[in-house]
Amino acid sequence: MTRYSILDRSLVRQGHDPAAALRDTVRFAQQVEELGYHRFWVSEHHSVPGVAGSAPTVLAAAVAAATDEIRVGTGGVMLPNHRPLVVAEQFGVLESLYPGRVDMGLGRSVGFTGGIRKALGHGLEDADAFGTQLEELLGYFTGGQSAYPGVHALPAEGLRPQAFVLAMGSGADLAARHGLPMVIGGGPRMLEAVGRYRSAFRPSAWAAEPYVMVAVNVAVAATEREAALLQLPEAWSTVRSRTSGAFPPLLPAEEIARLELTERERAFLDEARKGQIHGTEREVAVALDSLVASAGAEEVLVTMNTYDLDRRLDSYRRLASIR
Repeated sequence: MTRYSILDRSLVRQGHDPAAALRDTVRFAQQVEELGYHRFWVSEHHSVPGVAGSAPTVLAAAVAAATDEIRVGTGGVMLPNHRPLVVAEQFGVLESLYPGRVDMGLGRSVGFTGGIRKALGHGLEDADAFGTQLEELLGYFTGGQSAYPGVHALPAEGLRPQAFVLAMGSGADLAARHGLPMVIGGGPRMLEAVGRYRSAFRPSAWAAEPYVMVAVNVAVAATEREAALLQLPEAWSTVRSRTSGAFPPLLPAEEIARLELTERERAFLDEARKGQIHGTEREVAVALDSLVASAGAEEVLVTMNTYDLDRRLDSYRRLASIR
């Protein structure tokens, strides 16, 4: 049976502050654990007013402390922003406190603007060092780290939080080379990347076989229109980020639906909603079965967020019923 998991970015809602978004994330993790979801991941974003998720390992610790069995992790920690030694130590602490429940999702994204990158202490070229950073990080757990002789990440050494590579750019090739599971979004190059990954995969201490998790925005409701409305708030904030340079707090879907959009905004909205899946339980089941089959995926990572928390939970409850 295909596993279903969740990535929550702790998006801020209009009229609420970032602290409320973080508390909502922890409470949401407790709710979806009861629904039987396999993993609950949090993300890393910096200097984005509408996103409260900026410190994923800290938030993951809060989620793990508030739950009992669901796997908890990051989607992901962006290695260009951190020293691998520090990342290893943080996940070593998490795995020590919550053994067998910790996922270490790793990405290569850098800050969206020059100012953010400067504040983080790196530039665009640092994303090119992801492969070297990944090798160093994994070595701290296996004891094979060779970049700094005599340096050990404690308590990480000897532990195995489950590592994943977020397969952007050459990520699929790096995941295969290091024998790691990978996470990939649906898109025109998904099948090509998955094919490369499976053919080049080398078994490792981290995974004996290839493992593909497909990330997709999914909304389920009583009608197709209701499901589409659930995805509108996040898509609209994405549009605003493209047109104004800022990702604002989520607005109610009904308020957005009443707006008179320009042609440019409409085009950005269509782009933001591309690849999303929405509909009734039956419609979504068919679409997800097709996506999983085409990618040969072992797992689906669902990323849907919306303004109304009760409607969001209802969508995930409906999705859990069709797994």
